[in-house]
Amino acid sequence: MNTKVAVRKCRKYDLHEVFNLISEIYKVCEGPEASGKKILIKPNILIDSNPSKCISTHPVVVEAMIRYLQSKGAAVFVGDSPAVHLRGFKSEKSGIYQVCQKTGATWVDFAIDPYETTLKKGKIKIASIVREVDLIISLPKFKNHGLVYFTGAIKNTLGLVPGFTKAKQHALHYDRQRFSTFLVDLNEAVLPHFFLMDGIIGMEGPGPAQGIPINTEVLIGSTNPVAMDIIASTIAGYKPMDIPPNSISISRGLWLKDINEIIYDGPELQTIIRADFKRYPITGNENIVIKFLKDKLPILKKLERRPVFIHKNCTGCMECIKVCPANAIAMHHEKENWVVLNDKKCIRCFGCSEVCQNNAVEVRRKFFG
Repeated sequence: MNTKVAVRKCRKYDLHEVFNLISEIYKVCEGPEASGKKILIKPNILIDSNPSKCISTHPVVVEAMIRYLQSKGAAVFVGDSPAVHLRGFKSEKSGIYQVCQKTGATWVDFAIDPYETTLKKGKIKIASIVREVDLIISLPKFKNHGLVYFTGAIKNTLGLVPGFTKAKQHALHYDRQRFSTFLVDLNEAVLPHFFLMDGIIGMEGPGPAQGIPINTEVLIGSTNPVAMDIIASTIAGYKPMDIPPNSISISRGLWLKDINEIIYDGPELQTIIRADFKRYPITGNENIVIKFLKDKLPILKKLERRPVFIHKNCTGCMECIKVCPANAIAMHHEKENWVVLNDKKCIRCFGCSEVCQNNAVEVRRKFFG
């Protein structure tokens, strides 16, 4: 498989500049022929929010990719499935739906008539548009992620799974290693053909939804998801093999067998690594003894990072309750806008923190309460 990764510096969301850089990156990475093709662009829209929050792929990057593909004679479709996905979803707060209207690209609702595909273990529903297009282009966002540390190309494919089927995966694959294995399995089954990461402004700290915007000033492209994620996580200051989807992919020999196989095209990598990037602490994977002890001694579970609800910030929207795959969250039966966590049921997927737009959920250790 092609192992080229191209990185270009880009300081601002200027449509003309981003278009030109995408053209260059696509050519350098030998992106697939677009002429006459039906192409789905899949941005990262975790929740529909203002671009200034850096939760979603910036609309300028989406527009530039649409216009580049259209210039090659492609028919372009755009869509994603947010964490809480109901029929009729249109990403308007992010500006991406308006970009579709402006460019003539077709917005697709992933919730309509999904089809079932087979994974290594079990089956899963995928947006029907995947079977109707010739190519898929994924536009991940450069940011942290509470469960897999750093989100990227491999993680972004999860958005092809519509509705609450995504949340169900957290219950089925209930720890970091299992969930990362599922993500790699999903990409084996449904692999986009090209990836372009929006890292002009990234997100450090408690991503993927409540972190801090930071000027990372890069666009990253590749046809190879793990090669892209290795370069991107390196720029963020992580050791790339500490990111579980990366290490699992490499161990299987998927897309890449060794980091040294990556053909890098861009600025000297050491000059763009963000040593000051606020990263998630790497805690590693628990062994079977520790898991056994946690089952027998619930007090040990208190030592884990977990969702902590900031009641003064809660608006009672209940998005966290809707997305929780373990039914571990409920509203207090008397107190208004007061969320209660059942710690025994909580599987530490952190989906509640991903969907909260009011800074009412923190992921940290809490020894009491």
